[in-house]
Amino acid sequence: MGVTSIRLDKEVEQPLALLASKLDRSRNYLINQAIKEYIARQSMEEKRWQDTLAALESVESGDVVSESEVATKLKSWGR
Repeated sequence: MGVTSIRLDKEVEQPLALLASKLDRSRNYLINQAIKEYIARQSMEEKRWQDTLAALESVESGDVVSESEVATKLKSWGR
């Protein structure tokens, strides 16, 4: 496991210490969890962006479904 030193803003340090005490966890544990969640969220956002770009490319290439086709399909649901 690597060691990284960080400087916490004053408005983060006290609430972090209180939360660590309340949850009976170390500040290190909470910081690691927060970073893991942040990285996962950023990864999901990157995936969404790539999906958006792919969708835009398909629209530009004319690979679309008409409104009437969608309406027909929706009306058929449940039959």
